[in-house]
Amino acid sequence: MESLTASLERVFGYTTFRAGQQAALTALEDQKDTLAVLPTGAGKTLIYQLYGYRHPGCVLVVSPLLALMNDQVDRMRVAGFRQVAAVTSLTSFTERQEILAQLDQYRFLFLSPEMLAQPAVLSRIQQISLSLLVVDEAHCIVQWGPDFRPEYLLLGAIRERLGRPLALLLTATADHTTRIEIAKQMRVTPTVVAEPIDRPNVFLDVETVANETEKRERLLGLVSQLQTPGVVYFSSKQQATDTASWLQEQTGLAVAAYHAGLSSEDRFKIQQQFMQDDLAVICATSAFGMGIDKNDIRFVIHYHLPADLGSYVQEMGRAGRDGQTSVAILLYAPGDERLPQALNETNRPDDVTIRRFYATPQHFSLEEPGIRLLTFYRDHGISEPAVHALFERRERERRAALDRMVAYVREPTCLRQNWLTAFDQTAPDHQAKTCCAPGGQDLDITALGLRRTPAEAVTAPNSDWQTQLAGLLTAAPAVPEG
Repeated sequence: MESLTASLERVFGYTTFRAGQQAALTALEDQKDTLAVLPTGAGKTLIYQLYGYRHPGCVLVVSPLLALMNDQVDRMRVAGFRQVAAVTSLTSFTERQEILAQLDQYRFLFLSPEMLAQPAVLSRIQQISLSLLVVDEAHCIVQWGPDFRPEYLLLGAIRERLGRPLALLLTATADHTTRIEIAKQMRVTPTVVAEPIDRPNVFLDVETVANETEKRERLLGLVSQLQTPGVVYFSSKQQATDTASWLQEQTGLAVAAYHAGLSSEDRFKIQQQFMQDDLAVICATSAFGMGIDKNDIRFVIHYHLPADLGSYVQEMGRAGRDGQTSVAILLYAPGDERLPQALNETNRPDDVTIRRFYATPQHFSLEEPGIRLLTFYRDHGISEPAVHALFERRERERRAALDRMVAYVREPTCLRQNWLTAFDQTAPDHQAKTCCAPGGQDLDITALGLRRTPAEAVTAPNSDWQTQLAGLLTAAPAVPEG
C-alpha cells in the first residue's frame, strides 16, 4: 500500500499533514482504536476520509447535528467522494429505503445516534462490512448522553453488535476525565492523539458590566467597531433573533439570527450567506458552529455565560482559523450564572416526576418535558433508584463545570492559563499585549489591529435581510438530503 503522504497528495493535493492527522492515521493503520483530541479547525474530517479511501468497506460516521452531516456530505461530494450518503430526519421514506438497500455501494455513511439505534437501520448495517466507526464530536457522549440525547449511551453496545469495528473518536475539547468517560462508554482502550488546544492568535477578553442594559450597550459598541465577520453567541433563541434585528438596525451591518427554531432550509441558507460574506454577523445559539469551516471569523462574543469551559472553547475556537489575529470576548454581569443553572434544572426531570413516572408511566405523554428521557431509561431496564443516582451525579458534574466557568470569568491574571490548566495543558508565558485582558483590564481593539474601517463593513440591504435572503437564494440548491 502507498504511504500516507502519497495518499494525502493523491486524494487531497496536500504534501504535508496538519498536526495530529498523521499520528491518528498511523494508529488506525495499525488497527488501534483512536481518540483524537485536536483543536477546532485542525482538519479532523480528513483523517477518516483518507482512511476510507485507503481501505475497503464503509466508514460509518455518527454525527450530532443535521446541518453538520449535510455540510460534510456536500463538501465530500464537491471534493469528488461520490459514494457518500446521510440518512437523516429530512430523508424521505423512499430515499431512506433506497440508501439502506444499496448500503454496500457506499464508502461513507452519516447517521445520528438516534437513527443508528433504530432496529431496521442497525440490522441493515450489520449486513455490510465496516472499515471504520467514527464518532464525530465525541464529547457529546459525555455532555449530551445522560440527560439530553441518551442514544449516545448506546453507542458502545451498538459497536459490539456491529462486530467491534475499528473506532475513531474525534473531538476538539476533552480533558482527562472526559477522555476516560468517552472510552468507558465506547468500551475501548484507545490510543490517544492529542495536540495543544491553545490558539495563540485569538486574544481572550472578559468584560464585566453592571447589568443587562450596560451589556447590551457594550455589545453594540463592539459590533460597531470590530472587523467582521463575527459571531455573537446567546443561550436564548428569542434573544438571538431580537438582537440580530436590533444590531442590523443600529449598525447598518448585515446581521442574521441562527438557531434550532429556524427551519432546516433557513439555517442552510443563512449559513451559506455567512460563508460567502454576504452576512457580517451571526447572532447564534450553540446550534451554530459544529463543522463550520470559515477561516476568517475575526471575533466571537459570548453574550450569555456558557455552562462549561468545554462549550466555551468549542465556540471561541471558531475565531481566527486562518491564523490571523482575532478576539474572543465574554460579557459578564453579576448573576449571569443563574441562567445556565436554570437551563440545567429545566432539562432534567425532578425527583417527584421520576417517582410518579415509574409508578404510573401510562399517565404521561412523551411530549411532556423529560418524559422521553425517562421512557428511554425505563425501556432499557434502568431502575428508578439508578435514574435518581445518575441525575444526581450529572447535577454535581454540571455544577462543578459551571464553577470552573465562573472561575475563568473572575480570573484576575491570565485567562489563557486558566482555561489551558483546566484541560491539563501548560500555558505559555503571559504577554499582556497578545494574550488576554481579564475583567477590569481594557480591550484595545486598535492595538490588536481589529478596528474596522468603513470600507470593510458588510452593510445590510435596504430591505430586511429575510426578504433579501429569500430573493437571492430562490435558485440556490436545496438542502442536501444525503
